[in-house]
Formats: sequence, C-alpha cells, structure tokens
Amino acid sequence: MTAAVHTRSSADLISAEEPVLAHNYHPLPVVVARAEGTWVEDVEGRRYLDMLAGYSALNFGHRHPALIEAAHRQLDRLTLTSRAFHNDKLAEFSQRLTRLTGLDMVLPMNTGAEAVESAIKVARKWAYEVKGVPADRATIVVAAENFHGRTTTIVSFSTDETARAGFGPFTPGFRIVPYNDLAALEAAVDDTTAAVLLEPIQGEAGVVIPDEGYLTGVRELTRRKGCLFVADEIQSGLGRTGRTLAVEHESVVPDMLLLGKALGGGIVPVSAVVARRDVLGVLRPGEHGSTFGGNPLAAAVGTAVVELLETGEFQRRATELGVVLRNGLSELVGKGVLGFRARGLWAGVDIDPVFGTGREISERLMREGVLVKDTHGSTIRLAPPLTITGDELSGALGTLEKVLTRG
Repeated sequence: MTAAVHTRSSADLISAEEPVLAHNYHPLPVVVARAEGTWVEDVEGRRYLDMLAGYSALNFGHRHPALIEAAHRQLDRLTLTSRAFHNDKLAEFSQRLTRLTGLDMVLPMNTGAEAVESAIKVARKWAYEVKGVPADRATIVVAAENFHGRTTTIVSFSTDETARAGFGPFTPGFRIVPYNDLAALEAAVDDTTAAVLLEPIQGEAGVVIPDEGYLTGVRELTRRKGCLFVADEIQSGLGRTGRTLAVEHESVVPDMLLLGKALGGGIVPVSAVVARRDVLGVLRPGEHGSTFGGNPLAAAVGTAVVELLETGEFQRRATELGVVLRNGLSELVGKGVLGFRARGLWAGVDIDPVFGTGREISERLMREGVLVKDTHGSTIRLAPPLTITGDELSGALGTLEKVLTRG
C-alpha cells in the first residue's frame, strides 16, 4: 500500500458523519482508506493488522488478486440484468457451489439476513406442501443467544433485547430453546415444526462451540421427527473453521445451508440458500425473488470464491494457524484472559473485567495497530483473514499480551 492522500483527517471525517449518518453502529474511531491482504491503512497513513476480517466477510483478505481480477473482468462486460433475464454467469456459480457443499440447488440472494428470511419462507412452504402442516400453523425452532440478522422477522426470535426493544410487534411461529441442549430441542419439536434453524457455532454470542455430538444429534432428531435442519453458516462457513463448512467437523449434511459474507469475497454482497432439490423445489415463479440476487457481478465473484475454496488451501491454513491461535491464547489464560473458545482461525476471548471491557481492550489494541471488535461484556472476537501469516498472528497475540500487561 502507498501512503493515503486525503485532505480531511480521521477526526474530521468521524465528526462529519455524526449529524447525517444513522447511529445504528458504534465503530472504533479508525477511518480506513486503503487495504491489502491482512493490513488496512487509515487516512493519515497509519497501518493496522485486521484481526476481524469484516466478521468473516474478508476470509480471503482485502483485495485478493484473483477476486479483484474476476470483478474487474466482469465490470467490463455486464453487472446487472435482474432475474427477468438469464445471465451467462449464474449457471456456473450455482453448479460449483452445489458441488462444493454437496447439495442440489441454489437460491441466490444478497445479504445474510435475506438468506435467513428466504430459508424461513422455504421451510414454511415445505411444511405446508410436503409435510402437511395445517395452513399458517408451521413453527421453527431456534436457539437462545442466536444471531441470524436484524430484520423484523429475525429479531422476533432473538434473545438480545438490544436487537428487539422498540421493534415489536413480533412475528409469531418461533420456539426458542437453549443452545447445545438436545433434550430441550426434542421437547420443542412437534408435528407443526417445519425446521430447526441453528448456527453450528454461535458467532455473535462469543464464538460458542457446542459439545461434540450436538450437531449429529440435531441431524438425527430432525430426520426422525420429519423436519428440516437449517444450518446458518454465514459466519462459520467457507473455510473459517478449518473446513469448508463448520458442520463438516461432525460429517453432518443439513437440508438447507445458509451462506453469505465470505461468499462475496469482500467485494460485493452475495448470499445463498443451498438445499436439497425437494426443499427448494417448493418455490415457483413469482413466490420469491430479488432484483440483485444472482446478478452477474456477484456470480462472477462468487465463482472465484468457490474456486479458491476448491483448492483446500484456505481450509488447511485455518487448521494449521488455528493451532498457533489456540496455543497463543492458552499462554494468556490467567494473565488477563479468563478463557477462550476457538475453532480454526476464529476465537472468542473472555477478558478479565479487571483489565477492562471488550470495547476498552479493542480500543487499546487499535492504538497499538491491531483491529478487533468486542461482542458481549468483556469478550473480544478474533477472526483474521485466512491469508494471515504465522508471524502476523503471533505478533497480534503478542500485542494483546502487551495491552493486558499494561492493564
């Protein structure tokens, strides 16, 4: 990266946002102007190691050459047709994505929340047309502490009051059970249940990893009870945990798989519902759609993302560097870190509140040139690009140790 040239300072730009930008976020006070690989640069030219990767949207780093090339090539040809017409990129994207995931059909959308909303509609329609649930009686079972998005339907089954307060009335038809509790799940599923919707690893909750056998148990239970298993892999999927999909750690194949974030390569928003043919096959023309879903630019970038994953390189990197991450965090337990949960290149780190809140630790790390983001309380999330080097990762962990040592 070359030095950024700007006439407005970070402080000026942050101040300029205040009166004109909705206050639905509380970002760290860094104004990013350039990025490449695992590094970003602010308007003054200060460099930071990105240890968040856009909540896994940047699994392949900033401006990965293969993804940028695919985008440039497509920008010169065609960007949007709407689904009123076919385009020459969507077939290959869908074919390769189904092969990568081991499922049959793709419903292309844009954002993660759209994928979740789409899955809810498909599950309900499947329940009425295939399972025979009486009209308007379908239920979907979800887990407490979930994060699937922030649309009105999705916050209806959130247990985060910050996401819910002031946004009612809420959409009915959901049952909430504790995460990682098969007995509670069994009790909640009945003849009206269309689907069980779960994150294989709960990201926003602090990278909460269920007990071994939980996902296998969910798969067995849903088959036995005659309902769908919908796995939300919008954050956990596409290499983050050391496998293409987090469910692969238990060799589980869901009926519907939700993908997003990294599927757009950090360039364009791309999401998808990938499912069995008899599940997505319930949709007919006019019943669901998206003007931008499956657009040729998104399909071209998404295909390039799948090509990167087909090599297995990024899954291997997440596995190998995940050992470095876990070992480094283990050394910090008792030295400001109360505990952590990690899988692949993804960790939730619980900081001793004596040392500060998660926000305060994030701000201290920012001042030392490392970008992370807090979640609840004193927990911070680490999710660097899968392109990070061992030295960069060790350096970031050393910076965390330095910040904690200083108190």
